Amino acid sequence: MKFYAYIIFVLGLLTTATLVGQENAGRLSGSLETNANFFIRDSLIGAANTPQYDRQKFGGEGWLNLNYSNWGFDFGLRYDFFNNSNLLNPTGSYTDQGIGMWYIKKRVKKFGFEAGYIYDQIGSGIIFRAFEQRPLLIDNALYGLKVDYELSENWNIKGFTGRQKQQFDTYESVIRGLNIEGFVQGDSLSNWTLAPGFGVVARTLDDASMNSLVATLNLYPEEDLFVPKYNAYAFSLYNTLSAGIFSWYVEGAYKTEDQMNDPFGVIVRDGQEIIGDKFIFEPGSVLYSSLSIAPPKWGITLEAKRTENFSWRTRPQTQLNRGLINFLPPMARINTYRLNARYNAATQELAEMAFQADVRYAPSRKLSFNVNYSHIDDLDQVKLYRELYTEVQYKHKRLWTFTGGVQVQNYNQERFEFKPQVPIVETFIPYFDFLYKLDRSHNIRFEGQYMATGDDVKAGAKQDYGDWVFGLVEVSLGRNWTLVASDMFNIDPGKNSPEDEGGEKQSLHYPRFDVYYTTGPSRFALSYVKQVEGVVCTGGICRLEPAFSGVKFSANTSF
Repeated sequence: MKFYAYIIFVLGLLTTATLVGQENAGRLSGSLETNANFFIRDSLIGAANTPQYDRQKFGGEGWLNLNYSNWGFDFGLRYDFFNNSNLLNPTGSYTDQGIGMWYIKKRVKKFGFEAGYIYDQIGSGIIFRAFEQRPLLIDNALYGLKVDYELSENWNIKGFTGRQKQQFDTYESVIRGLNIEGFVQGDSLSNWTLAPGFGVVARTLDDASMNSLVATLNLYPEEDLFVPKYNAYAFSLYNTLSAGIFSWYVEGAYKTEDQMNDPFGVIVRDGQEIIGDKFIFEPGSVLYSSLSIAPPKWGITLEAKRTENFSWRTRPQTQLNRGLINFLPPMARINTYRLNARYNAATQELAEMAFQADVRYAPSRKLSFNVNYSHIDDLDQVKLYRELYTEVQYKHKRLWTFTGGVQVQNYNQERFEFKPQVPIVETFIPYFDFLYKLDRSHNIRFEGQYMATGDDVKAGAKQDYGDWVFGLVEVSLGRNWTLVASDMFNIDPGKNSPEDEGGEKQSLHYPRFDVYYTTGPSRFALSYVKQVEGVVCTGGICRLEPAFSGVKFSANTSF
């Protein structure tokens, strides 16, 4: 606490110096983000049996960022607080507060350094990415030191070391890495460039994690035993080739033998199979490539990725979204409409063979088309995910815009949501979005989607929650106010839909009402929400969210 107080005192002193001194004035900026949830129990939809619904009734979180620059230094500080928050664990309660991040940066000619909490990555992040995703409460900052040096005008080298952030503490394993990147350009008559890079990252497991792992392995049958290692290394080589309308990125990564957790692993003990959370010891690899082509009126992107045993974590005992050292690029479209985004393909660390194609065509400023296809299997050719997404958009002068299309999905719920012995969910979703401009500052928007799911033959019902219909009306009143009303209705209930006292599946409404107020850099939102259980994803990182019932409030501002 004394250290935190010292940081606050230093930043306060620097701010005072800025206000007093005119010849050497600095710059102070920042932002504030706060969320508050008021929980209203609704056992019918499954919004129950958590601390918030049972007794706390309230949960919230907030982040205050401060950034200060002067004398060639950059300083940063972030204060985090969590009160009965369900972000860390959707079915639990988390309360704590303190300094969530601080940093000091300085550049001396070609040499630069950064100390504190560092956010950075190597290449596309396959072997190292220190990043933050607040909707999932992921904050994988590296708490340590980074230095870099400009070898020449187009070449740079950097090195870093530290431990990964864990809320207001750190994991004990030590991470270090080295990265060199460059830029090569053809002569004056050429139109091509290269941006090559190479990186290496090492992780040394701490003694407590190793002792815990050894104790677990001592319970394994002989055929599943292995000798764990303290140190593991990951290497990556990547390059971006740009030539005219073409841009091609390719990256290959290799990880030495490392202990990993297999959530679908099988251990045979006393003649019985035990499925789940088995430690394995294997090398890993990733090959990823993305090709973009942009001829006139067209935009084409092709992606492919092969992943094998590339769970890369600060300790093998961490699961789901915790302790991630790296980031594997997602291979499915990020959808925004409510029903289109209901089923998401989480990135698979141990086995994935994936392809994605996105094609856009705009014959005029008024009309455009988009087709996206995702194809994801594991390495044994087990179907994980398919998605075909089509979209057409037409703009009539500046008066109205219509967007519509169809989405078709196959979703392996057993693999993505750890639900055993369920069929692959099949969906067919037509949708539309219509925006009408009443004048320069008044708009009205209508949105609608329908989801038809397949049949679960064994259960004798529709798959998962069955068929849905969703409707939304949004009204913008000038530059300040926006009102939104929507409803998600389980029109044909499925296997997992709630039942009434007689055991009949119920067709339930999940309404939502939002009021947004924006003034300058500040935005406030007040919402009444009933939300069905589902998967929430951010950039391919997903988690299962329970149902929600209650009132949400948020406030965001910058200065």
